[in-house]
Amino acid sequence: MTRVAIIGSGPSGLAQLQAFAAARAAGTEIPEVVCFEKQSDWGGLWNYTWRTGLDEHGDPVHGSMYRYLWSNGPKECLEFADYPFDEHFGKPIPSFPPREVLYDYITGRAVRSGVREFIRFNQAVRWVSWDGSAFTVSVEDRADRADRADRADRADRTFRTEVFDHVIVATGHFSTPNVPDYPGFKTFPGRVLHSHDFRDASEFAGKDLLVMGSSYSAEDIALQSAKYGARSVTISYRTAPMGFGWPDGISEVPGLVRLDGRTAHFVDGTSREVDAIVLCTGYQHNFPFLAEDLRLRTTNLLCTPNLYNGVLWLDNPRLMYLGMQDQYYTFSMFDLQAWYARDVILGRLPVPGRAEMAAHIDGWTARLATLTNPEEEIDYQADYLRDLIKDTDYPAFDLDLTAAHFKTWEHHKVESILGYRDRSFSSPCTGSTGPLHHTPWWSEPDDTLATFLRTE
Repeated sequence: MTRVAIIGSGPSGLAQLQAFAAARAAGTEIPEVVCFEKQSDWGGLWNYTWRTGLDEHGDPVHGSMYRYLWSNGPKECLEFADYPFDEHFGKPIPSFPPREVLYDYITGRAVRSGVREFIRFNQAVRWVSWDGSAFTVSVEDRADRADRADRADRADRTFRTEVFDHVIVATGHFSTPNVPDYPGFKTFPGRVLHSHDFRDASEFAGKDLLVMGSSYSAEDIALQSAKYGARSVTISYRTAPMGFGWPDGISEVPGLVRLDGRTAHFVDGTSREVDAIVLCTGYQHNFPFLAEDLRLRTTNLLCTPNLYNGVLWLDNPRLMYLGMQDQYYTFSMFDLQAWYARDVILGRLPVPGRAEMAAHIDGWTARLATLTNPEEEIDYQADYLRDLIKDTDYPAFDLDLTAAHFKTWEHHKVESILGYRDRSFSSPCTGSTGPLHHTPWWSEPDDTLATFLRTE
């Protein structure tokens, strides 16, 4: 029987498991599917941990989630077409849920479809290689390593190898931080951390915070820190300011030059006294467990190199990657990629020759170079999803509506960076409109599921 390895059970890995479960439920014989998850539970980044640095087994912490994180895009644009929010919660819910609500939704579908049976938890994939006919996957049982550490007969770490016909990399690309260095960091008397290690905005209450970056993490961490009591937040941008109508206490300045003690000096000649620095400087695509000839190397782009249809590895289409693009769409894109990958494995969809695949990638890359604004980027990624869905049996949803929602959302952020989460959008799956949350986001300190779902 054909064997398929899925690495990771975050949103991408769970999407792949869901795709196979849907095919099985429809009467299709599916391959033997094994999902290796290095954490003790599913959810990937959405599986919140208080830990930073190293986890309980001595591996780098995977999660980058922090307390009080709320969705920064409409939930309607990431909705599962086969499992709408209305179905999971039994009613329409507001359009911008906090982390705990989204985690409940993601895992709720996984529970319903019974995909946990495919997952081996605490199993860290340490190496994947290709011998010309199959993949060899080397795996360490981290729970066994921990058990050995507590015993007198502690042995060296043990690994096992298994052979697979297909490997699907679903590990995401927001867990290995990109950490720059600046003159004065070494002697700065305050804390310097990457957003990967940011866990609680209230840590910076009463402090003057420097946030370095100009994308979603910088935007949200600056707002969160101000919301939970930072005395001031200075956002330092390298290329261009975000330019939102920030509340009092948040300001933007050009790039950092150096630090003298607590004094931060910027390229425009200004300076600020700061107590702590959060580096919102992005992430690296990092796959140390893959042999060199299988390893994706890219920055965060809407079209990744060497991936046909954003999924199939150009030099070996039996290797597949999910969720490696820069993202407007998230969960819904992962679903469509997973359905596409499944149908290639099942033989339902053809795999073109290498030259045709390379030309296809080049076409999308050339179009990417012509994009000049977020609305064009949204249309670009929506067209990519449209290409993926056309040949699969993924349930229909209103893709045009989601693109329109994203564009409206962009305008709402410009109108009010504090109030854009207090808006409602309609579902592309059910047509229902999310009710307004009972408390404006800027005034709501509680991000728990129970408080969010409370009606007043």
